[in-house]
Amino acid sequence: MGILDKLTGTKRPADGVAPRGLAEVKAAILAVNRSSAPFVVYEADGRQADVIAEWRIVDANWYGIFAKAGMKKIFRVLLRFDESKHEVRAVDQEYSVEWRGGVPFLSFEIAKSRGQIRKVEFGQGWAFTEQGRFGEVYNYKFSTGELKPPLQKAVTDSGWTWTGVVFGKL
Repeated sequence: MGILDKLTGTKRPADGVAPRGLAEVKAAILAVNRSSAPFVVYEADGRQADVIAEWRIVDANWYGIFAKAGMKKIFRVLLRFDESKHEVRAVDQEYSVEWRGGVPFLSFEIAKSRGQIRKVEFGQGWAFTEQGRFGEVYNYKFSTGELKPPLQKAVTDSGWTWTGVVFGKL
């Protein structure tokens, strides 16, 4: 692992792991999805990316949690496959979120963060509960570390390299 690998977040497969086919790598990445996770991984249209992983900010089961958390930034990872190099190129993006009546409205920022974005947002709220006692009413933690490592593991376990893009195109 070189110094640029550390800067870009490049992860390489273990020695001796044979590269799998593109369909298997894509399936492994999409298998990271689980209904209990605050993120979703889905196939994109191919123009912007091949696969996108992002917070479930517009999911009806999750946006109440994000709204209570007062999230102002939403994180997503765009993935592009390079079958000839057995490489998945990844770009991190952030979007601003404005809440109107508890419903999220996403707006694009002019500046995008590229390369590695490491963020943790957390909070806790205390108030009188429905039982009339003072207690915790919400407790949350959203971390980019919850989203990217399972994706990186799916890629490297498939014998491919995860390359974080800092400069250049995805």
